[in-house]
Amino acid sequence: MEKEEKIGAKEKHKLKQFIKQLAQHKGRHTELVTVYVPAGYDLNIIVGHLQQEQGTAANIKSKSTRDNVIGALERMVRHLQLIQRTPPNGLAAFSGDISEREGQPNIQVYSIQPPLPLRLRLYRCDKEFVLEPLMDMTEEKAVYGMVVLDRRDATLALLKGKTIIPLLTTHSEVPGKTRAGGQSSVRFARLREGAAIDHFKKIASYMKEQFLFLKELKGILLGGPSVTINDFIQKDYITGDVKKKIIGIKDLSYTGDFGLQELLEKSSDVLASEEVVEEKNIMQRFFLMLAKEPGKVNYGQDAVMKDLKLGAVDILLLSEELSDEALEEFEKVAEQYGTDVKIISTETREGVQLREMGKFAAILRYEVHRG
Repeated sequence: MEKEEKIGAKEKHKLKQFIKQLAQHKGRHTELVTVYVPAGYDLNIIVGHLQQEQGTAANIKSKSTRDNVIGALERMVRHLQLIQRTPPNGLAAFSGDISEREGQPNIQVYSIQPPLPLRLRLYRCDKEFVLEPLMDMTEEKAVYGMVVLDRRDATLALLKGKTIIPLLTTHSEVPGKTRAGGQSSVRFARLREGAAIDHFKKIASYMKEQFLFLKELKGILLGGPSVTINDFIQKDYITGDVKKKIIGIKDLSYTGDFGLQELLEKSSDVLASEEVVEEKNIMQRFFLMLAKEPGKVNYGQDAVMKDLKLGAVDILLLSEELSDEALEEFEKVAEQYGTDVKIISTETREGVQLREMGKFAAILRYEVHRG
């Protein structure tokens, strides 16, 4: 099986910031140049192609567009000649007039060595830079199906990255435990069992419909009261193709939204390699230490920076909602002291807590006594 390509939270954040910077630039005409060089491709061939394009651009009728395109290509060629050789993962380069005032050109060139190998060769002149191949690297590809159920209710959802995306909720027609007057206990039990069977069949049908043909699906997590789940699994409600995709079965106390959260938390063994669990675990470790060993953690911008400069910070926790300047400032100091940096999203409850307590936190190497 081909190994799944993943990038870390820090690399992903930096790539998103690069994309955001370039996305704000718009050309007045088709004069912004995008070049993608695939991994392992000869950079000299790309340079030769761009030099040919300079000759073609001389035929553009509009003088301002012609000058801007030729200028962008010249800057791009010089930039690539300085790089000399294609980096291991390829190269994405962008050049063009980003001036806000027409007639006062400001031609700039940008490039990035992507965190994952580029497999695309592209040259394009357009009103916008072509950013989709880089944006695709920031997207979480793998998803998990989530199903929480009991004999009365069921909810299906997707887990994508750190986000639970509800798909649908279904309810059974199973009668309550109090039977209507005149009904025998046997007949009432039969009605309840028949309604439960219909409920389970409906859930199984929805699972097939929602999950079976989902290309990115890595597996299905299933949860509910153990007796109900065993009944659902052991009988032939679920088709074999869907059953093979079930990678985790958990005994739960809840259904609905609470059940989905409980299923996520109880599936950490299954999802141990996934970013969502790593992020939740590190934040839960911080909060546990805050309660039991407060001298070994800290939070707040000034307090964390002080500990960072002492070389006392083992793991630096930064909210993704911080400004680029703040992130760069703290990462630069962290690098000097060999501190591990974690960019924490706000897509988990723990990430929201970090944001609300000031966006900066630290797990320390040793206890720091504060006056």
